[in-house]
Amino acid sequence: MSKIGVKMASLVTMLVMLAVLVTGCGDTASKDIKIGVVYELTGNTASFGTAAANGAKMAFKEINAKGGVLGKQIQPIIADNKGEPSESSNAMTKVITQDKVVAVTGFTTSSNGIAGSTVAEANKIPFVAAATTNPKVTLDEKTGKAKDYTFRVCFIDPFQGTVGANFALNSLKAKKAAIMIDNSSDYSKGLAQFYKEAFTKGGGQIISEEAYLQKDQDFKTILTKIKATNPDILYVPGYYEEVGKIVKQAREMGITVPVVGGDGWDSPKLTEIGGPQALNNTYFTNHYSVEDTSPLSKAFVDNYKKEFGQMPDAMAVLGYDAAYVLVDAIKRANSTESAKIREALAATKDYKGAAGDLTLNSNHDAIKGAVIIEMKDGKQVYKETVKP
Repeated sequence: MSKIGVKMASLVTMLVMLAVLVTGCGDTASKDIKIGVVYELTGNTASFGTAAANGAKMAFKEINAKGGVLGKQIQPIIADNKGEPSESSNAMTKVITQDKVVAVTGFTTSSNGIAGSTVAEANKIPFVAAATTNPKVTLDEKTGKAKDYTFRVCFIDPFQGTVGANFALNSLKAKKAAIMIDNSSDYSKGLAQFYKEAFTKGGGQIISEEAYLQKDQDFKTILTKIKATNPDILYVPGYYEEVGKIVKQAREMGITVPVVGGDGWDSPKLTEIGGPQALNNTYFTNHYSVEDTSPLSKAFVDNYKKEFGQMPDAMAVLGYDAAYVLVDAIKRANSTESAKIREALAATKDYKGAAGDLTLNSNHDAIKGAVIIEMKDGKQVYKETVKP
């Protein structure tokens, strides 16, 4: 090699080393704290995930505008779990192992949340779920104890099912109930179980129980069987896509009894699919109502409308509160170390969120009330609040 060649090679080597050094310094001196935001942005429950992700983005934007946390800005790392448990595991694995987030918030459906929590636990990364209500999200089935790193800001289905059953018994005066269960959903199966237990304990009778699967289109055969049993009420603990079709087809078949469900109904898509008139005389348990007059709630609604040009739903406010609860824990921990954030999350008490005050109990579940929403001419109308 010539002298010129040697000099050129040395120069290239120096430039490469300088580039590596600069890159390394950039990483070390980063002003960002990376937080994973994993939601159902596509798939059958994309309305939920998109709203919740919007809530989280708005929360992080507000926090950053006020100076961030621990002197750093938050960098949300957005990932789509595609509404599938397997994709939920993949998305969680990516943000944790590749993007190197310090914590994760996300998930609006229980089957996906259960899959996501498995990955978070294996990697010891704090995970705050927004709207996953099945007990198995935070509880280890093998030990029956709370998982170490998984938390949530929503109530759970034993409470929600009991609220729904008592509303049917006491307010709607129902004695005989039919149930339609989505057999492909942990959420639907769990909520139906807790509703049945509370309804029968309160003196009611389950006279018909039928199963369907997500993405089913025609429910008329099932509804024909249910109609023949002459129930006082139909309980459908499913997601808005199928619920809208079920209610529409039920009304077309002359089933006029009240239809009751859970928080899985809460989407603008419900009215689009079911139709305003068909949804009259239907009710669902939910986490929040935009008619909440608290200052925090009103500020959230106003800001969300300005940011996204539409009214928020319960998923949006839960995504917002989950993000704030996680950042509050990082602030109280005064650290981005996983174990310290976990300890701070476990100590969360009387946190004032947009959806109301919440305390995380020993199972890492939120202790908070539920609201009953009535559908009237395609609009959600607040009916009552039930405290835990």
